Amino acid sequence: MEHLCGPKLKFWEPNQTLYTDSPDLSECFQLSVLSWIPCIYLWLASPFYILYLKRNNKGYIMMSILNRVKTVFGFILWIVCWADLFSSLHEWQQGHSKPPIYFVTPLVVGMTMLLATFLIQFERLRGVQSSGVLFMFWALSILCAIVPFRSKIIQATEKEVTDKLRFTTFYIYFGLTLAELILSCFNEKPPLFSSVVSDPNPCPETNAGFISTVTFWWFTSMAIKGFRSPLEAKDLWSLNKQDSSDVVVPQLLKEWNVEKSKAQRYALPVPGSETNHVGVAPEEVEVLLSKQKKSHQPSFLRALLRAFGPYFLIGSAFKLVQDLITFVNPQLLSMLISFTKQKGAPSWWGFTLAFLMFGSALLQTLILHHHFQYCFVTGMKLRTAIIGAIYRKSLVITNAAKRSSTVGEVVNLMSVDAQRFMDLTTFLNMLWSAPLQIVLALFFLWQNLGPSVLAGVAVMILLIPFNAVIAMKTRAYQVEQMEYKDARIKLMNEILNGIKVLKLYAWEISFKEKVLQIRQKELNVLRKTAYLSALSIMAWTSAPFLVALTTFAVYVTVDENNVLDAEKAFVSLALFNILRFPLNMLPQVISSIVQAGVSLKRIQSFLCHDELDPDSIDRKPTASEYAVTVVNGKFSWAKEDPATLHNINVMVPQGSLLAVVGHVGCGKSSLVAALLGEMEKLEGQISVRVCWRSHILTRGSVAYVPQQAWIQNATLRDNILFGKPYDERKYRCILEACALTPDLEVLPGGDLTEIGEKGINLSGGQRQRVSLARALYSEADIYLLDDPLSAVDAHVAKHIFDHVIGPEGELSGKTRILVTHGISFLPQVDNILVMVEGRVSEMGSYQDLLKQNGAFAEFLRNYSLEDIIEDDEVTEVLLDEEESFPDDALSNHTDMVDNEPVVNEARRQFMRQLSSMSMDPENPKTRSVRRRRCSERRPGEPPQEKKDQKVEKLIQAETTETGRVKFKVYWEYAKAVGPLLSVCICFLYACQNAAAIGANIWLSQWTNDAQLNRTEENVQMRVGVYAALGISQGALILANCLLCRAYSMLKAAHTTHLNMLHAILRAPQGFFEATPTGRVLNRFSKDVDTIDTLIPDNIDIWMRTFWYTVNVLLICSALTPMFLIVIVPLMMFYWWVQRFYVATSRQLKRLESVSRSPIYSHFSETVTGTSVIRAYGRNEAFVLMSDMKVDENQKSYYPGIVSNRWLGVRIEFIGNCIVLFAALFAVIGKDKLNPGLVGLSVSYALQVTMSLNWMVRMTSDLESNIVAVERVKEYSETPTEAPWEVENKKPPHDWPAQGNVEFVDYSVRYREGLDLVLRNLSLKVKGGEKIGIVGRTGAGKSSMTLCLFRLLEAAGGEITIDGVKIAEIGLHDLRSKLTIIPQEPVLFSGTLRMNLDPFDKYNDEEVWKALELSHLHKFVSNQPAQLNVECSEGGENLSVGQRQLVCLARALLRKTRILILDEATAAIDLETDDLIQSTIRTQFEDCTVFTIAHRLNTIMDYTRVLVLDKGQIAEFDTPTNLIAQKGIFYGMAKDAGLA
Repeated sequence: MEHLCGPKLKFWEPNQTLYTDSPDLSECFQLSVLSWIPCIYLWLASPFYILYLKRNNKGYIMMSILNRVKTVFGFILWIVCWADLFSSLHEWQQGHSKPPIYFVTPLVVGMTMLLATFLIQFERLRGVQSSGVLFMFWALSILCAIVPFRSKIIQATEKEVTDKLRFTTFYIYFGLTLAELILSCFNEKPPLFSSVVSDPNPCPETNAGFISTVTFWWFTSMAIKGFRSPLEAKDLWSLNKQDSSDVVVPQLLKEWNVEKSKAQRYALPVPGSETNHVGVAPEEVEVLLSKQKKSHQPSFLRALLRAFGPYFLIGSAFKLVQDLITFVNPQLLSMLISFTKQKGAPSWWGFTLAFLMFGSALLQTLILHHHFQYCFVTGMKLRTAIIGAIYRKSLVITNAAKRSSTVGEVVNLMSVDAQRFMDLTTFLNMLWSAPLQIVLALFFLWQNLGPSVLAGVAVMILLIPFNAVIAMKTRAYQVEQMEYKDARIKLMNEILNGIKVLKLYAWEISFKEKVLQIRQKELNVLRKTAYLSALSIMAWTSAPFLVALTTFAVYVTVDENNVLDAEKAFVSLALFNILRFPLNMLPQVISSIVQAGVSLKRIQSFLCHDELDPDSIDRKPTASEYAVTVVNGKFSWAKEDPATLHNINVMVPQGSLLAVVGHVGCGKSSLVAALLGEMEKLEGQISVRVCWRSHILTRGSVAYVPQQAWIQNATLRDNILFGKPYDERKYRCILEACALTPDLEVLPGGDLTEIGEKGINLSGGQRQRVSLARALYSEADIYLLDDPLSAVDAHVAKHIFDHVIGPEGELSGKTRILVTHGISFLPQVDNILVMVEGRVSEMGSYQDLLKQNGAFAEFLRNYSLEDIIEDDEVTEVLLDEEESFPDDALSNHTDMVDNEPVVNEARRQFMRQLSSMSMDPENPKTRSVRRRRCSERRPGEPPQEKKDQKVEKLIQAETTETGRVKFKVYWEYAKAVGPLLSVCICFLYACQNAAAIGANIWLSQWTNDAQLNRTEENVQMRVGVYAALGISQGALILANCLLCRAYSMLKAAHTTHLNMLHAILRAPQGFFEATPTGRVLNRFSKDVDTIDTLIPDNIDIWMRTFWYTVNVLLICSALTPMFLIVIVPLMMFYWWVQRFYVATSRQLKRLESVSRSPIYSHFSETVTGTSVIRAYGRNEAFVLMSDMKVDENQKSYYPGIVSNRWLGVRIEFIGNCIVLFAALFAVIGKDKLNPGLVGLSVSYALQVTMSLNWMVRMTSDLESNIVAVERVKEYSETPTEAPWEVENKKPPHDWPAQGNVEFVDYSVRYREGLDLVLRNLSLKVKGGEKIGIVGRTGAGKSSMTLCLFRLLEAAGGEITIDGVKIAEIGLHDLRSKLTIIPQEPVLFSGTLRMNLDPFDKYNDEEVWKALELSHLHKFVSNQPAQLNVECSEGGENLSVGQRQLVCLARALLRKTRILILDEATAAIDLETDDLIQSTIRTQFEDCTVFTIAHRLNTIMDYTRVLVLDKGQIAEFDTPTNLIAQKGIFYGMAKDAGLA
């Protein structure tokens, strides 16, 4: 330096700088080091920066005033610097020689200013709106110029300014640099043509300035908006381009394809090695090849790393810097403590240290949160990419592959496994960062305390296995708890689905007991978990203390000379606190890596599945007269399966109609699948081609109608259009042709009605017709129709054949291949192909095949029986079991919506209703007339909108709470826990913290012994008391956790669930019709789970952090009372930030969870319909839809991540301020404080940021979760039905003895505000009479039976049974004395015995007797478990007929005087029906029987028949009299062919 500055100017003068109250730096130091630092930074950074800008061009920004001013200032700065240079040259010429530094520095600084000016322009051309590099440069320049700024002023005040020119230029330089710094805080306009300009709601991050980006200030606008009013989906910003599916998924797929092609290269056998295979059996070659294949599977991990690794590494770099800065503060703390010991030290040292601590903490905060931001965004990209890749793959995998992974498994890959990767990215850096932190911490500790550190480390290491064992046990318990929870939810689901049956049979109590048994087991497991978690929390909280205790005790006792002073003690404590985090994280990270590894394997194996070969079918257009040709085809469903179709030769001429017939399972549908390319082609050729159409060759397009219609969850219209543009006339014509127009009138919103998942609110026939309409609308060339007529009614089938498929239909002239069972249409087709056992047995026209008298003629003989039965009854036979309701029922009863509101009561009811009307003996003539009337409407006229109001009122939208949670809810929870206990728990938390403070204050007293040289005599006592305080803290924590978790909060969980269960079972039937099952189940699963596990966790952490924060503030204020002045504004700011954050983040969480389920439901829908999507060539469109749904979800997830960063930066800023003020006040009051107390207050303050952060998070979580208490409470207060038993009104034990039933002027309605369903019924029935009840749909037949059971309460009048008014007795007393055989048999999962007799009232003998009478004896006695045979959920493992017989057996067991029979419909075959009827006639001979009849022949021998019409009695007499009267009943009997 002497060469540069000359002999006169000293470079470093300690007396002038350090040991003085007014420090200053020497002129040489100012001119050299301070001036060069910013220049060196800029010259080092610019090459990389320029390279980066060359690569990333964002567009061109127009020259703005801001830009011009910055550039001009840059030039002036350069001129100012060179003015100095020229003045030095001038002086040199004059002979006043200056040291070289006066030439070098202006030259260097001037060049740097030119570089900065160049960068300003270059950034503008590259579209950079705000420059971080230049901002840092200007900030550094100002920082370095502050020292000369001060010293020049001091010089000027003390003595005259000699060098006026340099004095002036410096202040101009300083002013301009400051101006540049301020200007670089402002943003340029966005580049021309950038997406920001066109985007309606762009993310402000894209054009946020440098400071805004660093501090996440750009998020504030959303926080404010969320605070003012709850956020909605429209308030969310668009996703950044680089995070969207369009960019992210192709990135991954590109790398994955590279991996796959590598693997294939390895898998190919080496040329020349084939000679060895001569004469080897092909199977062996296969084996050899598969061995080679296995060794080289493409690695999905490598693809992920290559796609997203570089971005993630930026985050890792941040983490590395942050780890190193973490260790700066303990060192500064030790300097601060030693500073307070020195009495004569200048006080500016202390202030410098305080501000350095603040600065390093601030830097650490910013760097840490940017590291998190990078990690979370990487996680988000991973999830998007993985979901995208899986979705794209699922559209092309073969059927064999589909078999190996079910829809549920694949949805799990998307949800669970993708989520695991997302979670892993946040912690992945801990894998190298934790060991690094541990090593550094140990190094500094060793320096501080020497080998006695090892004692502390040993304790830490011993705690690791302890925690690991607890974690393993906890996980096992969690699995067990999940099993119980699943069992409980499954049972609840059954109870809710069969609630009507439970009420009719008065079985609620039995089922309530079953639920409570499971719940008790679940709570027992939770209690065990609570014991474990109490232990682990104790270990985790006492760990730092135990470590400190052992270390200090060993340190003091090992050697007499070892003195524990404040510096050693508190610096060690700070370092131990740093150690705590990595030691705890490591086991978690490792287990989460193991889980992600499992997920990786699963995803990789799914992505390696075989894909369908798109070239297996030749689709090239040629001039051929055949549209479809198959030559020597041999097909199987999977490569390894035996062939399903052999030796297939088919040629279908252009424009002809080919019918494919054959017995069940002969391969008809497989043939269609083969033509679609869905099967593996083992031999032969297929071509699907198209004719010359006006001499232009078009590629053959195919439309496909599958056997089971595939319906999307979209509007009816979207299902038909299927992505094609809407054309009103064509659309209306197609609706007519497919007989859908009448159905639209019944649907609440016409063709804009939202169809539920899997078409739940359409009947089977309607689904099939929608599927057909979709095919028609697509205007393809070749139509593959897989048995579209089986699900529809005979009349409709005829209509569709005539108007769509047949020679006169819409499709005449197109090539059609129709699989069918309907023989009546065969004479009208061009060719018939007969399949037998996977081969084509004959093919030809109808006449030809009849002459041959081969398989076809036999097929006709088998099937024609059904066609002989009259049209009306075809329905009964053709109906498949699942489609227990023909669609016509819907189209005919357009009036039912108004008459019987129960139709709309819920989808379930709707379905029941349907099945009840399907057999309505209605005149076919009236049907067709009505149909014709519908058809006459002009195609252009949209169907009239139905009366919507009734439909919409039924299922009320679920109430969601928005805004702040009311205090009342917390009070509710406190009441459930017990108010006294709650206070007690809070008090215990305070005690445990008092113990912790005590221990630390004791430590600070202990360290002060060192100054007073009183160390030897007190060692034993000091260590002893310290240990006692610490151990009592541990004991208090343990006691508290046990009291809080294992007792009181479980008690709360138990009572809340019990109250809700009780209320739900007591709720009236109307409640279940107006509330979807899913909603009630959600309360029982998610909300109860929240109360069981999440809320106790939240409260625990919240209490701990709250008291910790209170401790810090108390200690700091007690030591330096001035601290109180600062607390108030800091806490105000804290409260303010927290309010903003909680409001916004709560709403963002809700939006995120709402937008998540559509991804998975759309996916599972797609998987079930892949063959349809592929047939219509809509892969791309569906991929786009999936991507949109994922992006929509990420749109709410991304602000959620940022909201946490935004909060973190602000809260930690408050924490850093607390550190700053604690240190400052310690410096100010250092004469009054001893070093121990300074150490105590500052080391406490260093820990506070963490707890402040957690406190806000927990407040937010607690607010989100405590709502569960409110939701559960809402259902616990459901209005109940009448009491189950009324003590003083109990009927006599043998009531009803006769079975006389009397209705007196009886009226009823479904719910308040609806019309009456039954009006003023009056009738008397004597005991033992058999009454048939008939009437059109909506006449009130079912309602009448419901009234007997009081599922509906009277609106007027009364019913008496044997002289007892049923309205006065308890519901169970009433319902247990009546028996009903309901229309649809409901069974519960459990044993058959339980299904017959849940209360164990009857002995086995009686049960077997009932089974014998109900014709189930043979079936049950053949089962190995006999009476204990398990019924699956809903009785799925029994046929519908058997289920109906089980219901009959129930009735036989109860054998009450009054039996109500809601007759079963198409669900059950005629044979079973006759069995039931005959049993009832013999067994219930002396009982009163009411039968709601659909088949009149069953009630022709009854005592009397009651005909209801519009809720009133139309006719009531013996069947013979009624027929003679020629009234309504006669009309019905005539239609049924009985009169």
